[in-house]
Amino acid sequence: MRSFDFAPLYRATVGFDRVADLMDRVLSADVAQPTYPPYNIEKTAEDAYRISIAVAGFTPEELSVEVKDGHLYVAARKAEADAEKTYLHRGIATRAFERRFALADHVKVTGASHEHGMLHIDLAREIPEAARPRRIEISRPAEAAPAIEAKAETVN
Repeated sequence: MRSFDFAPLYRATVGFDRVADLMDRVLSADVAQPTYPPYNIEKTAEDAYRISIAVAGFTPEELSVEVKDGHLYVAARKAEADAEKTYLHRGIATRAFERRFALADHVKVTGASHEHGMLHIDLAREIPEAARPRRIEISRPAEAAPAIEAKAETVN
């Protein structure tokens, strides 16, 4: 796999270290990407998203959705009630899993629902007023603060 040098990114930007670190992690060949359970990420509005995860065979009580340290964790543990059942064919995977999604700044989880074997997690980007763009007025020389005059003193 190719390796990319992010030095130009560090030279031309301020405060984007997290983006470069994320790209490093994504492009790293060392990380095995889990494929179970399958999921979709869709954009439902300008600042709204939905993650849909196929969780057939799990009840809402067996599922866990948690946000911590800028990541969304979704986990499931199946109760051990299937031990007394005898299967001729077992094609529905109900093995335990944990999925982690990195959340961008100001993205909040607004809700979760479980229906028809799907877990839907709704997210919204809520940019605080302090982080929104604002116009900076440029003062004119006449409006600028008066210069402080220094007295000339003689030194012996």
